[in-house]
Amino acid sequence: MEIQATNVFYRIYNSKKNQILNIGGARSSKSYSILQYLITRLTNEKGKKILICRKTLPALKVSTYQPFLGMLKDYGLYHLCEINKQDRIIKFLPTQSFIYFTSIDDPEKIKSTEFNYIFMEELNEFDYEDYVTLKLRLSAPSQDKQSNKLLMAMNPISCWVNEKLLNDNEIEVIKSTYKDNPFLSQEYINMLEQLKDVDLTYWKIYGLGEFTEISNLIYQMYEIIPFESYPLIEQCDEVIYGLDFGYNNPTALVEIRIKDKKFYERELIYQTNLTNADLIELLKQKIFVGHRHFPIYADASEPNRIEEIYRAGFNIKPANKSVKDGIDFVKRLKIYSCNENVNLNRERKFYKWQVDKKGNILDEPVKFNDHLMDAERYALYTHYHQEGKTDKKGLEAFLEFYQNY
Repeated sequence: MEIQATNVFYRIYNSKKNQILNIGGARSSKSYSILQYLITRLTNEKGKKILICRKTLPALKVSTYQPFLGMLKDYGLYHLCEINKQDRIIKFLPTQSFIYFTSIDDPEKIKSTEFNYIFMEELNEFDYEDYVTLKLRLSAPSQDKQSNKLLMAMNPISCWVNEKLLNDNEIEVIKSTYKDNPFLSQEYINMLEQLKDVDLTYWKIYGLGEFTEISNLIYQMYEIIPFESYPLIEQCDEVIYGLDFGYNNPTALVEIRIKDKKFYERELIYQTNLTNADLIELLKQKIFVGHRHFPIYADASEPNRIEEIYRAGFNIKPANKSVKDGIDFVKRLKIYSCNENVNLNRERKFYKWQVDKKGNILDEPVKFNDHLMDAERYALYTHYHQEGKTDKKGLEAFLEFYQNY
């Protein structure tokens, strides 16, 4: 099997240690390279048991399970696999090795099992007790006497890993940046390198792959809820959508259901390389015919795209793009976000104000990984700043009512 791989993959492949920790900045191939490595183990070693996990199941499905299935198709291996989609188990028939994808929100799930290879994706989401539990599960026997391995990947965000693992001689720490990935587009590289002049914290984490504390976060008044708590449309007072256009960057659509002055959110689209025709087809899948009268507030700098979507039957309108006023408004609301909102929750968790080179906090958010944050602001601020609510007095009256509800 021939694959395109970065030097990160070869460092993992040639490592002699039983524990490997990949720490890297944005798009450094740290996680993708581990998935490639596990494909080589799946297809070349007999009877191996492999576990791939994240802390929560929704995040696991988006970041590892679905991409892994795509990789099997790309490498021409999919037809050689027996796939249990309900339990997320992939067996490679020629070797009888299998991969099990699961979350570790409940460690009891894997306490009676044993594996040859374990991959902990986004290690900083786990706690130290999870790490210890999984390490003890690395006990499956192997026919070929190959050493079992624990593989881990994370962005360099300060957490328990700094104290517990970084100086452990039994762990091979592989640090990487975007410069280790020769397959990136120049456009993405330019966008990433602009962080040098925008915000040093983001540049250190996502550009240089250095451990850094994140401060000056914008949104803190929100709550992650299970999807089962997301209200039905017929129970809601209002339903609105926010849409941020992209192509090389993701196009992002968020749905907001408002019930009893509480704001419930679900991400519906987060995808790159969408033409407007592609987007319209996706909108038709995501928003049922009977719901297309609900307003969609979209990036006003794309009037032609808005007009085309409007002609396709959607109630789409240009959004008020005021950033500072919009953020100030959204900050005063209590947001409930589904645990399945992998990208939305990640963006909100790290959404921060810019800090200049002198340490001054600016009234501008860092423009990086903020596509759903923009879409959310378009919807909420524009909806309560439109007809009948256009003046500042109207907004203040709404907020006073909301906060006293």
